[in-house]
Amino acid sequence: MNSTRSVARFALALSVAVFAVGCGKGTPEKGKVEGKAAAKAKLTVGVSLLTRTHPFYQDLESGLREAASQNGYELLVTAGEFDVARQKDQVQDFIVRKVDAIIVSPCDSKSIGTAIRAANDAGIPVFTADIACLADGVKIVSHVASDNIAGGALAAQAVAKALNGTGEVAVIDHPEVESVIQRVKGFEDELRKYPNIKIVAKLSGHGAKEQAFRTAEDVLQAHPNLAAIFGINDDSALGALAAVEKAGKVGRVTIVGFDAVPEARAAIKAGKIYADVIQQPRVIGQRTIETLKAYFAGGNVSGAILIPCAIYDRESASGSQE
Repeated sequence: MNSTRSVARFALALSVAVFAVGCGKGTPEKGKVEGKAAAKAKLTVGVSLLTRTHPFYQDLESGLREAASQNGYELLVTAGEFDVARQKDQVQDFIVRKVDAIIVSPCDSKSIGTAIRAANDAGIPVFTADIACLADGVKIVSHVASDNIAGGALAAQAVAKALNGTGEVAVIDHPEVESVIQRVKGFEDELRKYPNIKIVAKLSGHGAKEQAFRTAEDVLQAHPNLAAIFGINDDSALGALAAVEKAGKVGRVTIVGFDAVPEARAAIKAGKIYADVIQQPRVIGQRTIETLKAYFAGGNVSGAILIPCAIYDRESASGSQE
């Protein structure tokens, strides 16, 4: 009798009340997650990033590792390198290895849904960092990212300031990625405040410098009066800059980017790129681990945690120590 009761109590202690939300939507239900964190001295967390080659994700990984080390968590860090099929395999491997949690920065915000659904079915909580999942019927505990809508608005304000409120603008897009969808929305919404600024082109550069270069070349040829380009990340902005330089239009076409990686900052200091929206990837990584910790401790966890952005321009550069 006592043995039966002990087994029942032990099973109850190991149960996890997953207060997750639909992918990229809403906030999780309040609940308690009891037993799992206490039952294991060291949590193992599988991480699949968009890439490990970009400075933004290198800083994000550093933030993840710093916070994980402080809490004694083991991180298994991989990256899809823009290949969602590869990323799905990585998530499946985490499921087979029975990790305690998974953190994903999706290569494709919709296509990753099947892999996350498999993790849901396996009872493994999933968190997203920087890029949200947009698939239906998928549960994400919490999404930690830059406030991309506000960041897009900052980019639009920089463009409007540079153009004195009038001119033709192009967007070098990457619409497969949720964070980009949000920053382009913020950009477009903010530009509606300037009726004399018109977006004449919005084409994908797939977030890559070479592809952005070719896209920008096409836009410059199609729109000879183009006054500005918004690159959704710095590879897009730097690719656009190469196209502008080739066309002999440096100083005539304003470029605003997003990320403020070292190469872009150097271009801003040189006056070749007008401004960048700067993010806090290390903070995103730290907050993701902190949120995971709160979840396993049974605390209340927000479904979406947004980290502020800021503008980096020549004035910022002149005041920096870099």
